[in-house]
Amino acid sequence: MVNRRLILAHFWLAFATFGAALLLGEWQMFVRSPLHAWLGDAEHYYRSVTEHGVAMAYVLPTLVAMGFGYFVSETALQQPLIGRRWAWTGFALVAAGAVLATIPISLGLASVLYTFYPPMIANPGFYLGIVLVVVGSWIWVALMAINLAAWKRANPGQPVPLAMFATVAGALLWGWTAVGAAMEILFQILPVALGLKSTIDAGLSRVLFSWTLHAIVYFWLMPAYIAYYTIVPRAIGGRLYSDQMGRLSFALFLVVSMPIGIHHLFADPEVGAGFKFLHSTFTALVALPTLLTVFTICASVEIAGRLRGGKGTLGWLRALPWQNPIMLAAAFSFIMLGIGGAGGLINMSSQLNATIHNTQFVTGHFHLIFGGAIVIMYFAIAYDVWPHLTGRALGNLALVRAQLWTWFVGMMVLTLPWHYVGIIGMPRRMAFYDYTDPAIARMALPVIMSVVGGAVLVVSGALFLLVLLRAQRTSLTDPGTYRFSMAVHVPRHVPAALNGFGLWSGLMIALTVLNYGFPVANLLARHGNEVPAIASAGQH
Repeated sequence: MVNRRLILAHFWLAFATFGAALLLGEWQMFVRSPLHAWLGDAEHYYRSVTEHGVAMAYVLPTLVAMGFGYFVSETALQQPLIGRRWAWTGFALVAAGAVLATIPISLGLASVLYTFYPPMIANPGFYLGIVLVVVGSWIWVALMAINLAAWKRANPGQPVPLAMFATVAGALLWGWTAVGAAMEILFQILPVALGLKSTIDAGLSRVLFSWTLHAIVYFWLMPAYIAYYTIVPRAIGGRLYSDQMGRLSFALFLVVSMPIGIHHLFADPEVGAGFKFLHSTFTALVALPTLLTVFTICASVEIAGRLRGGKGTLGWLRALPWQNPIMLAAAFSFIMLGIGGAGGLINMSSQLNATIHNTQFVTGHFHLIFGGAIVIMYFAIAYDVWPHLTGRALGNLALVRAQLWTWFVGMMVLTLPWHYVGIIGMPRRMAFYDYTDPAIARMALPVIMSVVGGAVLVVSGALFLLVLLRAQRTSLTDPGTYRFSMAVHVPRHVPAALNGFGLWSGLMIALTVLNYGFPVANLLARHGNEVPAIASAGQH
């Protein structure tokens, strides 16, 4: 592999950022729990929440997707990466943007959370840093498309390898997803942050951010789903049940994960009930590619169990290689995806959402999906590709298994109490809670349980970094040629619609225009919607 240093640079920066953000998350839970006295200044809490969110929501998944994308491009297409210098430029922009955004956050000049929260306004450096991260990632989007196009020219009529098809689907999704937040920053927020205006249309800003807000979850998710389809079956000694089912799932994600973000604005008055219902309906459709994936991967895992000698209705389960870290990670990921997905059904319903809106239930839901189901597959990806990037074996697999078990247990202990206290009314994003108040006294024990779960996650995160660091120092080995999963029926030809993105990209853009065009145009046409901007606390 030609570009090992490039890929390792992305992974190491991603995981170093992850480690720092993990510590901030545990600190936040501790200081707002009964185990700690009230903070003297709540702004420090929101400063930490902002940095935690920016690192986990923007920097970590972007760098993982980019690094894994370059790995897939070289290994699946079996051709050198086109645009290597541009790839390093993109990495440098993401790294510089992360630092630039962190500086005003750490100084208390940007405590606006990763969702920006207009009419609150941060220091311009914060937004410029986010812009650099996005621009750097857009370079990766372009490079994925360019490398795929070059391969197709050299291999006319041949099926695009599934891993690369899925990677480009994720890249195109992110390229279009990020447009909403980019428009919000460039046309709504930055003019105020730079002192050119003193008012902002908070409603329009929130609608533009909703363009990005939910679809970004599927960008986070794409590397995990790529691992489900192209790593897990091979790693456990099986075959992928259906290559074309995978292609269809990724194509559907590209289409139906975009026009759904307004379901985050059920409580906002600036969008009418009709479009809220439309977005809620499309949100339900996102379950389709996930259900296709669950069926396909479960069938693939069953094939592996039966190839290992499993008999009878459930005998194949016992035959699975449960000591294999990839098997463990996939099983834990599916459990957390199932529980977190069930919570998502509540969030997508206007009536049910009203009962848990802005409560800790929401925090529990997205941490279980992202921090649980998705991040544990980031670990699996790293464990699977590390020997091929370093030329060294992972070493102690017992330590790897311990890391995965502690991450799963810690995440469950963290998030299940959050779901419970959310259902009984605990609001999220508050720095102080008076647990001596009889109205919330019963929340104290579940909150302490979450703190314990967070501590277990910190230990697990440290084990993950330790495994990778130790793997940098083990003896050199030849891991052989990297292989992705092979389908039961290897496709020799696939329909044109499942070998390219013209149809799906067109549907994605058309549905986005349909679902966002009128709400955005309506808000732009109105006058008198702007409100005074509020500077972040540290800027006063």
